[in-house]
Amino acid sequence: MEITVQMTWDTEACVWVAESEDVPGLVLESGSLDALIERVRFAVPELLELNGQTKSPVLLNLVSKRLEQVAV
Repeated sequence: MEITVQMTWDTEACVWVAESEDVPGLVLESGSLDALIERVRFAVPELLELNGQTKSPVLLNLVSKRLEQVAV
């Protein structure tokens, strides 16, 4: 089972936000991308179990996006 998790930088809040259409209820945030990945790794199996989707192994496709504005 492959699960895609979108991790997006929220400029206003200065945090990374993780969400996934594949895992109902998954919404996490952290100031560090590495810390967010660790939180996702633990939260996804728990949420899958709570949602009755316990297929193993689970592959996480972590997709990050951060837009930065620069002066030219």
